[in-house]
Amino acid sequence: MQTFDQSAVSPAAPEEVWKLLYDPARFPEWWAGVGSVEPGGDAGDYTMYPEGYPGFPMPQALETSQENGAVKVSCLVSDLCFDWRLRPSGSGTEISVHVEIPDHEAHRLDTQRDIIRQSVLRLAELAAARG
Repeated sequence: MQTFDQSAVSPAAPEEVWKLLYDPARFPEWWAGVGSVEPGGDAGDYTMYPEGYPGFPMPQALETSQENGAVKVSCLVSDLCFDWRLRPSGSGTEISVHVEIPDHEAHRLDTQRDIIRQSVLRLAELAAARG
């Protein structure tokens, strides 16, 4: 299994970052490569459509814990797992994500590093602009 971590600090309060992080409908605003999102039938499930591929549904599982500032997204197609965490940092918020990529998807490692780097920064900036 391939793994990597990425983080950034936003001047926004944790509550402002949380509003963007826990709601999959908001992912297209900040998660690079996410074109659109459709709610699923079960709580915590949704379908993501990659940017530029509106006919390629990718079911996802979502687990959230506001108490722990944690959001875990698991792709049910490629088995990639994104474990997002929020922590107060001074007057702002540290946003971190741990990514796990199974060996059969290892060829996507460099692309995912770039996507997540962009996404963490976008999330931090968007939360700051809204707060």
